[in-house]
Amino acid sequence: MGLIPSVKGTRDFYPEAMAFRNWLYEKVRTVSQAFGYQEYEAPFLERLELYASKSGEELVREQAYVFPDRGGEMIALRPELTPSLARMVAARSRALPRPIRWWSFGPIWRYERPQKGRTREFFQWNIDLLGVISPEADAELAAVAAQLFRSVGLPPSDIQLLVNDRRLVEEQYAALGIQTDRRLEVFRLVDRKDRMSESAWRDQGTEIGLSSSQRRSLEELLEDREAWRTSSPLTDFFDACAALGMQDYVAYDPSVIRGLDYYTGIVFEARDTAGRYRAILGGGRYDNLVAAVGGDPVPGTGFAMGDVVLGLLLQDLQRWPSLDTPPADVLVCSLAEEAKSSALSLAADLRARGLRAEWYPEPDRLPRQLKYADRQKIPLAAILGPEELAADTVSIKDLRSGDQQTVTRTEAAALASRILGLT
Repeated sequence: MGLIPSVKGTRDFYPEAMAFRNWLYEKVRTVSQAFGYQEYEAPFLERLELYASKSGEELVREQAYVFPDRGGEMIALRPELTPSLARMVAARSRALPRPIRWWSFGPIWRYERPQKGRTREFFQWNIDLLGVISPEADAELAAVAAQLFRSVGLPPSDIQLLVNDRRLVEEQYAALGIQTDRRLEVFRLVDRKDRMSESAWRDQGTEIGLSSSQRRSLEELLEDREAWRTSSPLTDFFDACAALGMQDYVAYDPSVIRGLDYYTGIVFEARDTAGRYRAILGGGRYDNLVAAVGGDPVPGTGFAMGDVVLGLLLQDLQRWPSLDTPPADVLVCSLAEEAKSSALSLAADLRARGLRAEWYPEPDRLPRQLKYADRQKIPLAAILGPEELAADTVSIKDLRSGDQQTVTRTEAAALASRILGLT
């Protein structure tokens, strides 16, 4: 039997990949908490009906992992988190203090064609502000995103938040004579424009019922970068962005629609300025979603950001963080079988004093043990050789400088801490 491969579209998180995931989680946590947001989590499994009428046909029909459970109920691996958030808020909406500021970082599953920047299983940051209807609330979420970009070393010259407003778009489409019952189809058409050839995009416009004059007028709208000035929500939004000190990160883009059906107001996407990748994050206002899942009406705004595209962008721009964190502070080395018990006891003593201590499990030649420590970037070795065992001492070797000192067992942890600059 050959090697069984991983499931297509998933990733193995070896320690170096896990280090990046943890680094990104800490960045997300720090930024989220700086704005007063609380961490939450939702189930990985949800009833299919939660998405079927809320997120749009494409997500449910083509992208969700769906299966019947043993009771016959249709279940989905969550393809996004906002409907779960809405369900949770709906369940306790009257007891939750307003505004509600929540964030989460966890796995999402979508059955898409794997390619660069797109996997079927990925980790996603979700952050939402509920209970407030104002462009300033939308601007706060944009500021959260901008702060994250700053913290990972991405200036406005590398990444931009592109903004539009569904209400403005509704007015524009009404002026073009696009009927209300066709607007969601047109939204999806515009949302896919950058992923289709020009001829295919025009053909699809014809298929959904746009006349040639409507299609031409729609193309002209998508080139107009000043239309936001006629929208008071957007002018208030950009004013709030300036007050928050992140105006350099935001720009109006009439092609930003967002494909999900539940958006009702300001929407935005983050894209790298060189155009290498698809959207790095996306979100917007959804004022009807909590009521749509059975709760009291609660307005909301938020966004989601996956880890895959951001990681690729940081690599491309040579902004990848230095993540050479050793797994331990000290490697306890024993040179003989009779030293095993003492080595285990010493490792326990070091951990009790707050040090990360790893025990080399088999007595071996010291050079081999020190080579292992060097490969793992462990800075110190605590050596228990025959002389140390006889005198009840420990030799602490700094593997970075080569210096070595011998102290009593009771002094070993204090010396290691001093060398590491922990005391």
